[in-house]
Amino acid sequence: MPGPSTTGPRARHDHLVSTTAPTPRSGVPGEDVPDGRGRTGLHLTGRDLTGNPDVVVRDVEVTGDGWHVLRRTTLEVRGRDGRWATQTRETYDRGDGAAVLLHDVARGTVLLTRQYRFPVHVNGHPDGMFLEVAAGLLDDDDPETAIRREAGEELGVTVGEVEPVMAAWTSPGSVTERLHLFAAPYTAADRTTDHAGLVEEGEDIEVVELPFAQALEMVEDGRIADAKTIMLLQWAALRGPFSPDRSGRAGSLASS
Repeated sequence: MPGPSTTGPRARHDHLVSTTAPTPRSGVPGEDVPDGRGRTGLHLTGRDLTGNPDVVVRDVEVTGDGWHVLRRTTLEVRGRDGRWATQTRETYDRGDGAAVLLHDVARGTVLLTRQYRFPVHVNGHPDGMFLEVAAGLLDDDDPETAIRREAGEELGVTVGEVEPVMAAWTSPGSVTERLHLFAAPYTAADRTTDHAGLVEEGEDIEVVELPFAQALEMVEDGRIADAKTIMLLQWAALRGPFSPDRSGRAGSLASS
């Protein structure tokens, strides 16, 4: 088998990385001058990628000066036929997030949030009032700390023991966010409010308690259309607290 190419894109990339540093474009917020959040050097993300010899990052541009980061990355990708092709990809970097499904197996219920979501409203949802599990960005916290914070802020519940469920990328074609999913038990006594959310962040959140069987029905008929919530509800039915191997109530709940 022939050895690595010494003239192809990978060889040229290795040479550039070892001898030069990427130069930011002059006057671009987030590159050489602070953006709206005081950040610089955002054009460096992705330039040192490793792990895939068939991908070489050539250039990274910051194209938006918003709360989160929009980048345009130029890269060379080697296909299965051995040919290299130049591609451009735009990515939206909002950091990673975490979500938690609160469940009460004894009463057969789950605790969700309902709040207005403009992105779904503008893209076909009838009113933008979206049913979801409690969730939020990590904001420099670890995932478990983040879901404890969000459960308190969005549901008014102090979470005890938590169960990691999975971590997944929900929109890998353009959004960098990896979502860490958890589940945790709660009781009726843990509930402190029917409305929650941080007023200073414009949150107006209704706390919604549903029978688990009804929540599954709402997934089927589209009333629950949030990906992370669907993933956690289906996990709860198949492998989680309402599954046949973990709860004797699962069969009656799913069929009621």
